Amino acid sequence: MKRAVALFLALVLLTGCAPAPVQTVSTAERTFFAMDTVMTLRLYEGGDEALLADAEARVRELEGLLSVTGGGSEIHALNRDGAAELSPETAELLRGALALCARTEGALDLSTYPVLRTWGFTTGEYAVPDQETLDKLLPLVDYTRVALDGNAASLPDGMEIDLGSVAKGYTGAALAALLREGGVTSALLDLGGNIQAVGAKPDGSPWRVGIRNPAGEGNLGVVEVDNQAVITSGGYERYFEEDGVRYWHILDPGTGAPARSGLASVTVVGDDGLMCDGLSTALFVMGREKAVEHWRQYRDFEAVLVSEDGSVTITPGLEGRFTLTERGRTLTVAE
Repeated sequence: MKRAVALFLALVLLTGCAPAPVQTVSTAERTFFAMDTVMTLRLYEGGDEALLADAEARVRELEGLLSVTGGGSEIHALNRDGAAELSPETAELLRGALALCARTEGALDLSTYPVLRTWGFTTGEYAVPDQETLDKLLPLVDYTRVALDGNAASLPDGMEIDLGSVAKGYTGAALAALLREGGVTSALLDLGGNIQAVGAKPDGSPWRVGIRNPAGEGNLGVVEVDNQAVITSGGYERYFEEDGVRYWHILDPGTGAPARSGLASVTVVGDDGLMCDGLSTALFVMGREKAVEHWRQYRDFEAVLVSEDGSVTITPGLEGRFTLTERGRTLTVAE
């Protein structure tokens, strides 16, 4: 899963006629550890502590279904046995993830889990695998061989899947729906750096979310959102170094090695948390040109693409909503 350092949540500021920015104060807040990260849920208008307790319980319910390492999860059972009858919710998420794999032509592939484990990114025992090892595993990386008939899922021998690349985005959307049903009209959810906004700030202005500088400390810019998800993937999130080379956890499904596409980070902004979560990974693998082409084809999301040379590209829907706060960077709007 993407780590909490994937995206730094900027302080929520009130803007407008006030003589100086004033920090918006939450009416209820809850922080807990789940899905391998620290999550913070903040309510600003509507709801209470009891509703936040329900929200945490909802996260743990989803974690119990989706965890690739949890012995009692449906995904763990599917990987262990090669077949499983999934709950309608897990089947829905798997179906959505497979559709996103197809949409990105495999730039996102949920069957890379055995390769990721070989690199040590799931265990912390990092090592660069030799090409022979990768060559044995790569035939198992093929999302098209995951079978899903209704709620019944099956995998070829040796294949294992991981829904971590979409799980937190899906969870954020589920929590937003739960909070709205509970009467919340203004909230900000930080699921380990995956940001889900519920409504706008109490004064009606948009939330301001900081996008981290992938090459250093602090933020390089701020994006304004209302009722949307903001999700970032980058090579700086989770990595190790060996012989002076940095290896990160975002793998190219075609090579089984860390994706080296010329991008340092990708932030996706949109209405669908699952899509934003999966696309942030897929666009990173694609690289700048293919990522922009993907936006041109679908136009159902916006993105901030930070290249390794420090330049920043945004899609047109973020004009007026994205502010570059770090000097010395070139900002381009995709056409």
